[in-house]
Amino acid sequence: MQEQPDHALTPGLTARVELTVTDADTAQAVGSGDVPVLGTPRVLALAEAATVAATARHLSAGSTTVGIRVELDHRAPTPVGRTVAAQARLTTVDRRRLVFEVTVTEDGQTVAEGRVERVVVDRHRFVQRAGAAS
Repeated sequence: MQEQPDHALTPGLTARVELTVTDADTAQAVGSGDVPVLGTPRVLALAEAATVAATARHLSAGSTTVGIRVELDHRAPTPVGRTVAAQARLTTVDRRRLVFEVTVTEDGQTVAEGRVERVVVDRHRFVQRAGAAS
């Protein structure tokens, strides 16, 4: 049986999530560098959180999305104590494949931008397959 796309998922869906940078979010803390500013892995996690939020209420019961591809340009440092916001906009729905444009800003300035692709999966089957692989 083939998985069917969620018809409530249409281009234009958006979501915005925020993060106030703490010491735990820095490149030093996450192991992606040795400077005390927002680490790229945390920028990526925030961008993905925005994509998840954009579709969460529009998925059918038992479905979820998983990331499959990311292109992200991290352009500016953000110090501890500042707040960044990630905005995701669903631009393409191709069967189960979803493409989002993401922008992360701090006080109106672009910190990062890029594209995130996710795919709609059956949550139960996905977790079962992941468990079987270990």
